Amino acid sequence: MNVKWMLVAIVLTTISLVAGSLVADAAEPAKNKGWPQKQFIITFWCPPPATDQALAAVAAEHYNMTWVPVDGLDVAARHKLRAMLTSGLLNPATLDDAAKRAQLDALIEKVKKHPALEAYFITDEPGAGAFPGLGKLVAYLRQRDPAHPAYINLFPTYASEAQLGVSADAAQRAKVGYPQNFAGVGTSNKTVLAYREHLKKFIEIVKPDLISYDHYHFMKQSDGSQYFLNLALIRDAAIEASKPFVNIIQACTIEKSWRLPNPAETRLLVFTTMAYGGRGISYFTYWGPERYGGLYRDGKPSPMVKEVAALNAEIAHFGPALMELDSKAVYHTAPLPYGTRAVPTHAPVRFTGDGEFVLGLFGKNGKTTAFMVVNRSYKQNAEATVKVEILGSKLQELDRTTGKWSHGPVMDANREVKIKLGPGDGWLLRVVK
Repeated sequence: MNVKWMLVAIVLTTISLVAGSLVADAAEPAKNKGWPQKQFIITFWCPPPATDQALAAVAAEHYNMTWVPVDGLDVAARHKLRAMLTSGLLNPATLDDAAKRAQLDALIEKVKKHPALEAYFITDEPGAGAFPGLGKLVAYLRQRDPAHPAYINLFPTYASEAQLGVSADAAQRAKVGYPQNFAGVGTSNKTVLAYREHLKKFIEIVKPDLISYDHYHFMKQSDGSQYFLNLALIRDAAIEASKPFVNIIQACTIEKSWRLPNPAETRLLVFTTMAYGGRGISYFTYWGPERYGGLYRDGKPSPMVKEVAALNAEIAHFGPALMELDSKAVYHTAPLPYGTRAVPTHAPVRFTGDGEFVLGLFGKNGKTTAFMVVNRSYKQNAEATVKVEILGSKLQELDRTTGKWSHGPVMDANREVKIKLGPGDGWLLRVVK
């Protein structure tokens, strides 16, 4: 986890470039009053050099955001990429040094109207002890440039209490919750309590425009146990704070215990993030030496580059539709993974057949109008049989090749429909009159 930021720092220096809800029916989030997110984020960690050749490849692979120093903004703009700015001045300590603070002010004035600028990169995986300083820096940046967020990435659930900088016992005494009717996992569970306390402090103190976290799920010997728990906790915190969230997913073997996710496993990570209402995907890692086992190794593309590029093209087509919808609820079929909730009998979409699936419900203005079904198995095809009781007579599906709504499967007389899914794949459908 800390090694990730160390590796990013090394890469940036080397190339001179200086991350089922447990809440069944969460309240529909209000509009984000800070930075206005305009597109579903598709990005990565460990960026390539900010050259025309490298960023042309990034754009061709259907990413829409890269990381650059100041002199890389023009290059990003030439390739119609949004950019996260990296600079040593984007540090809380800068505010305590008058000369450096003046340099930061000059930097903000120089870049804030640049057409490629999307965000300011601040730090990775801070403990709660760093939140007050980060909060001051975020407020300082927001005052001078409210149109662009300060990006901070958070630890995953499996970080220790020492890393998170919180106490599960203190959290339990304070009855921390997102929201208070958080259900599905015992409140004595220290992982849940500590992580909820960490999120609570981050949102209250730092006041971010975006919530980002990382979670690396695929080990050589097994899969992790907390992937869906982490998604649920982040989703709940994001809804409570009316903020979008980004999931940083595994795309390398930088740790000896990790296995490289195959295309179906990568698809599972992407589509489950979307089913939970995520507004961005980031791959860890994109660029680095051979030993990282990332997408690019010593400047050469790995076999996964084409697979991820094709998946990114699909994400880019799902993105606009998902940006128009609010996440209403997330459910799972049995056997329930840790941190998930079963589909209730009153749900407007229910499974009437067998299979291991994730169901994400979406809507607007208090009404559920759409849903996403994801095959939780990354090893085999599946057919989901669902009963749809959302008002309307027809189903439309989101065409992943055009991004447009098209004729969907036909419901029978009982309003049931069969949905065929590849390993880890998902379908987004909506009900119309």
